Amino acid sequence: MGCGDMIDLNIDVSRIRDHQEYGELWKRIGKIEIRMVEKHEECEHNLGDAFVYEDPYKKPDNVCTALLHVLDLYTWRVALGFPSWNSGDRKVFRIHCPDPKGTVWEMRKITGIAEAGKTE
Repeated sequence: MGCGDMIDLNIDVSRIRDHQEYGELWKRIGKIEIRMVEKHEECEHNLGDAFVYEDPYKKPDNVCTALLHVLDLYTWRVALGFPSWNSGDRKVFRIHCPDPKGTVWEMRKITGIAEAGKTE
């Protein structure tokens, strides 16, 4: 990819004629799941806890505000399918909470009904 190449979502916006069609496109953004995968010291959350963003703007309830602050940096990357730096799975971002010894969370886009609420 050259310096002049820009990422484009290739959405044909000329086909959106009214607010309802815009809303339908917005629903296709999808949900985002966060799940705690490591815990290194005290935290109000437990290993395996999972929460769902209904969309990048609708933060889940009952999640530590410090963690949400860090996750905000990645919600749009996940929602739009931008690849993570994790070589094991480019669709999953592994993000450390701001506490130096705290927790590690995986953040991924939920791509289908079967994935919603899926437990590992």
